[in-house]
Amino acid sequence: MSDSRTIALVLVLAGGLLYGCADAGDHGLGPACESGLSAAQRELSAAKANGVGGAVAWSKAASLIAAGRTQQQFGEYENCAQKARDARRIVSEMK
Repeated sequence: MSDSRTIALVLVLAGGLLYGCADAGDHGLGPACESGLSAAQRELSAAKANGVGGAVAWSKAASLIAAGRTQQQFGEYENCAQKARDARRIVSEMK
């Protein structure tokens, strides 16, 4: 393979990698992350106030909410939204 072909191949591969990294944005999940975490926190607080569930379930949900908040701060909205859904599922199973 000639040097010019090798350089062209390397540039194409590098461009593809950069394009993939450039697409790692929010994808509209920022609002879903925030609203999901807020809803999970409200639902967890209501469950605690009504004496629904137990300490283990409360702790699991609270840990997921905290992990989601951390991921939100780092722009990991997809993982944040998933943590919010998981926390809400745990709280809904308490009822």
